[in-house]
Amino acid sequence: MITVKLFASAADAAGEREIRVEAAAVLSVNDLLNNLAVRFPGLSPLLASRKLLVSLNQEFAELAAPLHDGDEVALLPPFSGGDTAWVRIQEEDFSVEDEIARVRASSTRIGGIVTFLGTARDFSRGHDVSDLLYEHYPGMAERKLAEIRKRAIEEFDIIEAAIVHRTGRIPVGGNIVLIVVGASHRREAFAACAWCINELKRITPIWKRETTPDGLVWVEEHP
Repeated sequence: MITVKLFASAADAAGEREIRVEAAAVLSVNDLLNNLAVRFPGLSPLLASRKLLVSLNQEFAELAAPLHDGDEVALLPPFSGGDTAWVRIQEEDFSVEDEIARVRASSTRIGGIVTFLGTARDFSRGHDVSDLLYEHYPGMAERKLAEIRKRAIEEFDIIEAAIVHRTGRIPVGGNIVLIVVGASHRREAFAACAWCINELKRITPIWKRETTPDGLVWVEEHP
């Protein structure tokens, strides 16, 4: 049996968050998508647009990837998106001051700390927003954040980085995501912090839904 998990707008379109498919009926990811398009007509336009990413056992997969009994496949709309001491996804709010203090305490070689704090605004893409809902793919999202932190430390001349992202319902004005980067010098800290948030938006399976006067809207493109 193949387990298919759906998130955000994909789950809305199918009317299901988890689907089971007989392994004998699908030999590849492409076979599976064709099977789902027939079974769930509401999902068919998203599949035909090729905007959905597909993960196989929590790693991004090509259409030709073979499937086996027991595999887990996830359909991932475009993203809104290790060491759990430094990378976390949580529903509760976080303390910016506490996260900065943890990075500062990690090394006496740190001479500069740069932060990015994302907050919930009340106006987006031409309409009012009353609140936000964030959804993530548990396991894969944490692993991708850990990869971002690891690459930032390896590819930039920084000493430490912390990434915290909230999930669930967030009111206007609430904290959403925090990135804290500590380095010996400010140039590397600024560059690494900017790269981290851009990469988070690009590869991390986290989605944002806005509550607007016209209804609920999944946001699948990011500035």
